[in-house]
Amino acid sequence: MNDQIQTLKDDIAFMRAMAEEGRSAPLLGGAVLTSAGVVYALASLAQWAVLTQTVAVSYKVLPYMWLAAMLISMTLLAVFKRRLAGAPGSASPANRAARFAWKGVGQAIFAIGAAMFIAVWKTQDYNLINFSPSIVLALYGVAWTVGGLMIPASWVRFVAWGAFAAAVLMALLIGDVKVWLAYAAALLLLTAVPGVVLMRQEPSDVI
Repeated sequence: MNDQIQTLKDDIAFMRAMAEEGRSAPLLGGAVLTSAGVVYALASLAQWAVLTQTVAVSYKVLPYMWLAAMLISMTLLAVFKRRLAGAPGSASPANRAARFAWKGVGQAIFAIGAAMFIAVWKTQDYNLINFSPSIVLALYGVAWTVGGLMIPASWVRFVAWGAFAAAVLMALLIGDVKVWLAYAAALLLLTAVPGVVLMRQEPSDVI
């Protein structure tokens, strides 16, 4: 009996050590976030430029522009995922949870984008699109919240709160083309810049 109790204690100690090791592992995927933040920030700036006719092109290019941004981002995602496969710490609970959270966010954004496209097509109310920055930033806040809960890094939680706050503030600019400038800035500050920070914390053989 004493041997069984000791074995159980050893197993619990081992699992606790594994959990603590996984919790201390840095979050990976900073390059994915940085590239996505930059690509979609540029698309948002292009949206503003077209809507204000700073660039004299037809509004009809807007859907194709965002489609191109999505394809570029997905291509970069595939490249970076291959680089991260088997990287030190990639299988830690924190990284697995963060990876699943961002995957869910991406799927939600795709579904909401498709629903918004149908809604605009049916109602011909293009103002519906102006609410998309708030939706996306709120979802980003969810993913950052998961990351902040999984690792002992308070700055990640601040990024999550910033994303939620930005989602609310974007509503103040709905109906104003400046919303796309604000959205570009938010993507850089809340996605690209934190991604750079994560890249600097990754093991040298991952970067």
